[in-house]
Amino acid sequence: MRLYYAPGACSLAPHIVLRESGLPFQLEPVDLTRHQLADGSDFRTINLRGQVPVLEMADGERLTEGAVISQYISEQVGREDLLPACGTPGRYRVLEWQSFISSELHKGFTPLFSGELPADVKDTFRQWLRRRYTWVNERLQGRKFLTGNEFTVADAYLYTVTNWAHAVALDLASLTALQEFQRNVASRPAVRLALAAEGIAA
Repeated sequence: MRLYYAPGACSLAPHIVLRESGLPFQLEPVDLTRHQLADGSDFRTINLRGQVPVLEMADGERLTEGAVISQYISEQVGREDLLPACGTPGRYRVLEWQSFISSELHKGFTPLFSGELPADVKDTFRQWLRRRYTWVNERLQGRKFLTGNEFTVADAYLYTVTNWAHAVALDLASLTALQEFQRNVASRPAVRLALAAEGIAA
């Protein structure tokens, strides 16, 4: 398999899940500014939207959308710790978190990376995100990870998007349970390997 990624982007979440799974894979870096691969070719021949992640299987089939890719990886290796079995309540709790992170957190960061929005508009988005992270912090009280003591695909996703906070001046330092969560995830060997491969400091 081949994962097309950009360092520190949302593709980090399925990258972490790949490392956790033990499946063999190759990394293909993408310059998202130019939509180019390392050899200079146009990434949009891989994904017309020009976005990462993309997971390419051995038969050439491709998947996009990080949450779907992480689900696929987990099911390929039968890792019910990463994503519980179909029909179990635990599975839907993890998928519930995946949906929340995608819609309420991930997309909330997008305006903060824009060079076109005025400062007061960005402050509004920071306040919006801060309220949602306060709620997440409350859910993490007394838990190591989002659904308990088992690391799941949702934890990889939350860790990834929360790492963007510093880059957009979103102050989450006082959310102690969230900060402890970030440290717990960052200490995992698979996460350290993924960060090192992408040239990111933990």
